[in-house]
This record gives sequence, structure tokens and C-alpha cells, in this order.
Amino acid sequence: MTKRSLLTYSAWLLLGGFVTAHAQNAPAPAEAPAAPTAPAPAPVPAKEQAAIKTSKGEMTVEFWDDVAPKTVANFKKLAKEGFYNGTAFHRIIKGFMIQGGDPNTKDPSKEGVYGMGDPGYKIKAEFNEKKHERGVLSMARSMDPDSAGSQFFICLDPAPSLDRQYTGFGRVVKGEDVLLKIGDTPVASNGRERSKPTERVTVENVKIISAPESAAPPAPAPVTPAPAAK
Repeated sequence: MTKRSLLTYSAWLLLGGFVTAHAQNAPAPAEAPAAPTAPAPAPVPAKEQAAIKTSKGEMTVEFWDDVAPKTVANFKKLAKEGFYNGTAFHRIIKGFMIQGGDPNTKDPSKEGVYGMGDPGYKIKAEFNEKKHERGVLSMARSMDPDSAGSQFFICLDPAPSLDRQYTGFGRVVKGEDVLLKIGDTPVASNGRERSKPTERVTVENVKIISAPESAAPPAPAPVTPAPAAK
């Protein structure tokens, strides 16, 4: 090996040793911070409906929690307690509405005070922009806006005079034929109006049920590529 080659080889060894030592002494690269884990979404409470079983059939009602949450909560509470079971529709006006929810109607001997019963308390009105149309469930009350308790009515036809004057809090989504059947019940005068049913129409029970989930939209049909032009 020539002197020049020996010097070149020595320089190469020194440089290699320096690079190796530097690599051994260099700090390890910092680990990248872990990506933050997104919090699990809060479970969405299942929507609920009311199944109102009457002596003329069953109606299903959806609730308007968005515009009358306290009224809806009160109705659900009473229903779950069995408050409405055995009551009757004591006021029926064809082309207008059917009214029920009075605990006095459980006892036929109390007919003289039908329409005056409540759960022992009153709730505040939640007037809103929902229209009183056929099938709308709304709270009955006296002249005092905050006098509703348990009595409710269901519209047989549009009643715009009630809009923003009574608390609409749901509507019939199934069993409209039952609603109209009840509305056709023969009535007599009660001394003030012709609204006294001559046939007893009872509410056998009101159950709060889970609303059926909306059907998922159908998957799009696969697209078949057009044949290549020859």
C-alpha cells in the first residue's frame, strides 16, 4: 500500500468512527404525540309514542317534544301511572273534536261533574305555532291559560281558532279511522251543547311505546360501466 493510500485509508477510518460515535450519542427522535381520541357520541334517546287503546280501536300518537316538552312529559307520566285507564271520552262534537282524560269519567255516577276533573294540579301552557288540524292532540283547559291538568282533546277537523290558544303537543299517526269512528258517536244535549255521548266510549289504556325507527334509504343501484367503443 502506498503512503497516499495509507493516509486515505486512515482518514476514512477516522471519519467512519466519528460518524458512528455521533450516531450512537445522538438523542433518539421524539415520538409523535398520539392523536386525541374523539369522545364517544352521547346516545340519542329513543323517540316515544302513545298507543291509546279505546273501546272502538287503537290510535297511535307521536309527541311534539320540541314545542311542548313539559306537556308531553306530563302526559307520559300520567299514562305510565295508569291514570287514563278506564276513563271515557265525555265530550264529542262531530266535525270539531273528541275530549277525554277526566278521572271523574271512570265512575258513571259522577256524570254531573264530567269535565271538571284533573290530577290534583295544573300545568303551565306551552302555546306554539303548531296548527290544530285533524288528528292533533291538544290540552283542554278553562278560561285560565294555565289551567290544564290531564284532560286532552283530539281534533276531528282543522280548528284554526284554537291555534296559539291551546297547547298542541302531538298528533295521530296511526288509527285515524278509529278517531273518526269515535267522532261519529251519537250525542245528545247536556244542557249547554250537543256533545254528550249516548254511548260510552272508554279509554282502556294508554301505553308509552318506542317509535319505530325510520327505514334506512335503499342503497343506490350499482352502475354498470358502458362497453368500450370499438
